[in-house]
Amino acid sequence: MKSEIKTALILGIVIAVGIGITSIVFSTIENNIQTANNFDSANSASKIDKSGFKKAPDLVGIAHYLNTTPEELAQEIEGKVVLYDIWTYSCINCIRTLPYITAWDDKYSDQGLLIVGVHSPEFEFEKVPENVQMSIEKHGINYPVVMDNDMETWKAFENRYWPRKYIADHEGYIRYDHIGEGGYQETEKIIQQLIKERSDSLGIQMASALSLVDIEEFEHTLFRTPELYFGYYFAQNRNQLGSEEGFQPEKTVVYEESDKIELHKFYPIGTWKNHEDSMELISEEGEIKLLYNAKEVNIVTANNAELEIYLDGEALPVQYSGNDIISGNTLSVSEPGLYNIITNEESASHVLELKVKGKGFQIFTFTFG
Repeated sequence: MKSEIKTALILGIVIAVGIGITSIVFSTIENNIQTANNFDSANSASKIDKSGFKKAPDLVGIAHYLNTTPEELAQEIEGKVVLYDIWTYSCINCIRTLPYITAWDDKYSDQGLLIVGVHSPEFEFEKVPENVQMSIEKHGINYPVVMDNDMETWKAFENRYWPRKYIADHEGYIRYDHIGEGGYQETEKIIQQLIKERSDSLGIQMASALSLVDIEEFEHTLFRTPELYFGYYFAQNRNQLGSEEGFQPEKTVVYEESDKIELHKFYPIGTWKNHEDSMELISEEGEIKLLYNAKEVNIVTANNAELEIYLDGEALPVQYSGNDIISGNTLSVSEPGLYNIITNEESASHVLELKVKGKGFQIFTFTFG
């Protein structure tokens, strides 16, 4: 073989070996860079200074566990992003948030989010497990609900409001706190952020942030009648009972019809017993009148009764019928809880009159929207 050919072959072999070595080197460098990037990503959450955040308290004083057991819930909370929803089932403000919360549960439960409903009751009937269970089924709640009947978990969170949402990251630090309705997009973005932090920390591949839940939000009337309490204890420091007889704790009172009705006050007629959280109808029949301003009216009641509803002296018009009015202007109440009796697109002032048939009927509040 000629020397020129040998030289060419040797040169070709040297070039091929060089290309191979170069490829291996660059591949190694690329892998090292990728590993470093993954390491940085996985440790990005750990770089967050959490010294200013509090840890979520333990769930304490729980009377009943619904949709879970104590053992299951303790295991589920570990290492999850946890949304603690403090609510009670007869609270209209709480109820309005549930479509969003149940939607977040459906959307993010497989990605590391756990929702825990902390049911902290306002009224005695809300401490009954069967009543809460009915509400859970009505609103399609599949996540764990714990019954905080003695308000011990409420106190552990240093809470004072219904509803309230706390979100803790996967290490248990409370990273978000929202009082009342609204803020749904902001809340969901926090959920997405904390899920990503958890995924990065655990080295889990996660898809890009999803679009946000799109549900039409209830629009409140700016000027509306405040919540009216029928219990003498709950109504402390509130000038809401317009009748001259006033509140008389634990006494049975005969309330006479008033000559005039003032805005934002209620007027019972008939024989009613004053309880700390409600009024109970002692006579076979009774009435309640009030002049309100709102587009929505709800009542919280207990015990069986039939209510005939009148607006400005006329039987309730169809266009004002609430969601719980089955037909005409009559509402039959049985299960203790909240009933929507008036719904309209526009806010206005009206005289509402309830004619009640049913001894033992209890009314707790009027709420407005």
